[in-house]
Amino acid sequence: MGIEKRVLELVEEKIADRPDLFLVDIKMHSNGKLIIHVDGDQGINIQDCAAISRHVGYHLEEENAIENAYNLEVSSPGVDSPLRLLRQYRKNIGRTVALKMVDGSKREGTLQEASEKEITLSEIIKEKGKKAIQVETSIPLDQIIETKVLISFK
Repeated sequence: MGIEKRVLELVEEKIADRPDLFLVDIKMHSNGKLIIHVDGDQGINIQDCAAISRHVGYHLEEENAIENAYNLEVSSPGVDSPLRLLRQYRKNIGRTVALKMVDGSKREGTLQEASEKEITLSEIIKEKGKKAIQVETSIPLDQIIETKVLISFK
């Protein structure tokens, strides 16, 4: 069994009683760094990350699952990490997002809705010589390469 599959089982086991938390990603890098990204519907705190880290670390050590020295890192995805899961899209409804599209274009607007197949984006469209208007557009997820939440410091 691959180490990522075992780590997935351990994380799921640890957060089974926490329906507000969810696993985003697991990556074992060749340099020995094992990175686990976990998030929550209301975010995730340092105590939750530490508890997951202890649980995973303890079991990996007990099972001698990783031969070489490794560094275990448990955190939430950073603010600059792209959204990967429907649950992350839903958590960020009402926030401004930037999209990179399959056709190479970029779009920006307020995330209004998210489903398994598409998102709804509220965009300000400004045509030359006309007043800017707000338009809601449904965008299929398969047309989006990357979605990032834009952080406003206003």
